[in-house]
Amino acid sequence: MRATFQYRQTLVHDQQSFSTVLDAFPRFLNITGLIDQDFTMMFGEEVSCRFLSKWSTFFKPKILTECRKLTSNEHIEEVLSAQDNTGWDSDLSSILLLVHLLPPTAKGHKKSAKISSYQAVDYVVKYLQMGTSVETFLAGVEPGQPFLLCVGESKNSVHRYYIIIDHKAIPCKAQTSLAAFDELFKAHFTFSVNYHESLYNFYTFIQTTVFNIDVGSTKESPRVKELRARFLHDA
Repeated sequence: MRATFQYRQTLVHDQQSFSTVLDAFPRFLNITGLIDQDFTMMFGEEVSCRFLSKWSTFFKPKILTECRKLTSNEHIEEVLSAQDNTGWDSDLSSILLLVHLLPPTAKGHKKSAKISSYQAVDYVVKYLQMGTSVETFLAGVEPGQPFLLCVGESKNSVHRYYIIIDHKAIPCKAQTSLAAFDELFKAHFTFSVNYHESLYNFYTFIQTTVFNIDVGSTKESPRVKELRARFLHDA
């Protein structure tokens, strides 16, 4: 897979051949860690480790503090509580709270209606009850941007993580929700796919502020710039 990296990059950047990438390289579907390997070959080890090294100690506390300042609503309260047996674990909850801090914006030139932060979260992660067929789940998924599928006994007791892309389930190497989201973000670069429109601010913040990739050359909304400035200024 390392030897074929450059050829694979040529394939994924050719929009006509993207759907053939996972067919040409089916190892993504049965060997874990290949998304991370390709991302690391693109950006280097130091960049690749930034999310996992910074999130829990630096970004997570700031996001929790910031969310407590927001006008309270049941969805934010539900994620903030994250201590009961029905919600996501605290790490994944903190990531989803960032969606509420950087909500979807209406696109004036688009016909699609603006969706809520609560709805946008569904484009980041979905839950599947243990014992349910992943293949059956995939058959009912509409084509779209990659998302994280968590399979377990409950949302905070997940046994397996998958990146869902092109109607295929790529098993994550990750054993934690934090590491699984790290792989999800990296999949956008590994397979050269755009961020979901509703999550553009959310993913752009992760890209520029957490990973520090293409800062200055990536289009950012005023809200993303403002949040980054506030977080880094407080540091």
